Amino acid sequence: MAKPVTVYVCSACGAQTRQFFGRCSSCGSWNTLVEQLRAAPAADARRRRPVSPESGCAPRARRSEPIQAVGERPLQRLASGYGELDRVLGGGLVPGSLVLLGGDPGIGKSTLLLQSARAMAGRASVLYVSAEESAQQVKLRWRRLARMEEAEGAPAGGAAGGLEAGGADFQLLAETDLELVLQELEALRPAVAIIDSIQALHDAELASAPGSVAQVRECAAALARIAKRQDTALLLVGHVTKEGMLAGPKVLEHLVDAVLTFEGDRFASHRLLRAVKNRFGATHELGVFEMRDRGLAEVSNPSELFLGGSEPSSGTATIVACEGTRPLVVELQALVSTTSYASPRRSATGIAVNRLHQILAVLEKHLGLPLSRFDCYLAVAGGLEVEEPAADLGVAAAVVASYRDLTLPPGTVLVGELGLGGQLRPVGQLELRLQEAARLGFTRAVVPRGTGLAKAAGGLGLQLLEAGTVAEALVAALGVNPADDRA
Repeated sequence: MAKPVTVYVCSACGAQTRQFFGRCSSCGSWNTLVEQLRAAPAADARRRRPVSPESGCAPRARRSEPIQAVGERPLQRLASGYGELDRVLGGGLVPGSLVLLGGDPGIGKSTLLLQSARAMAGRASVLYVSAEESAQQVKLRWRRLARMEEAEGAPAGGAAGGLEAGGADFQLLAETDLELVLQELEALRPAVAIIDSIQALHDAELASAPGSVAQVRECAAALARIAKRQDTALLLVGHVTKEGMLAGPKVLEHLVDAVLTFEGDRFASHRLLRAVKNRFGATHELGVFEMRDRGLAEVSNPSELFLGGSEPSSGTATIVACEGTRPLVVELQALVSTTSYASPRRSATGIAVNRLHQILAVLEKHLGLPLSRFDCYLAVAGGLEVEEPAADLGVAAAVVASYRDLTLPPGTVLVGELGLGGQLRPVGQLELRLQEAARLGFTRAVVPRGTGLAKAAGGLGLQLLEAGTVAEALVAALGVNPADDRA
């Protein structure tokens, strides 16, 4: 019998080494190497090199084929029961695909998948593997969701009402042993399987504890092999670290076909579902849900969620941000006040603080505003994270409006990227943004010059105000020159 060998595995990146170091040589993380015992491979189990025909042995059979000869199958996606989830997935679940769903504890991952399983069970076979909760706990949550849906008369995903109707083809397995889970998948061959969670599964052949790098890697690889072989759409629930990253080795994210993140403030009602990787659809799509007493509900008009009150106030501006193919009308709030410290404070919520520093420098340079002597606070209403530069003009307008104690005219949206020279740069999907603003009743839009959408905006009932620089845009938006001390 081969003698086991000691290896050290990095819990952050999964790199292996035979010697212990305080710092991982692969990813640079400190104190992440964990000792593990592994059996040495037998000599006869090692792969042999291919033999040439000159050696007298028969060559191996060829397994590759021209790509033109590969047969094609029509892609039949399975609807998850939620339009927002299908949007993020690219149209639904693909048979044989692996989807990893991560998020903070208590954000609603299990609730979302349980409701989706209830909706899919009426038209496809579903296996729900609960590795963290007992079968009785899952049944209690299942019954509560079903009763809430019956009380409101709106069963999830259009499935037939009633507890038994919603579980027509729903199988529940409370198990942490990987071998038993694989046997159940082989026996049932379900169309959809949900593993909650991958960190709780345990392979008895490995000496490490559940949730370790080796356990997560081997369990995910075994589930991937059986899912690909029998065309089962596999949904994996993943834990996150305190930094917000998916726990486990990076190979887990490379192994799956799609990586979804479930975000949101635990003390707020809305939840955001994003796709950061998708082999069968577009990335950076956004799905919006709202946590209610009956579970998660889709938000059909998310723009209203991120808009503030109807009363205009000083230091607020409205932008149209795009998440994938979805435009969102968002309100920005800025507060500029005299500083009490040697260096002014800068704080931003929902927008990168370095982006705020850059915009403040441009305003001070090209408009002559002494913002270096003032504290500046910026926040995005609703807790949305806005990363695209199309929000630059809205940030500049909100800061200047707060500094001058001005109020933007009602019904005005601002879209544009701000260059370091004070010029406005065009942004993508501008026509889609204007359509969303017009649908919500906005009447004025300040955009970069040269868009060629004046006629289209007139048909939408929007007054298009084009500007080439940030000074021209702020004059058009505010009606006064912000560089004038009398403003």
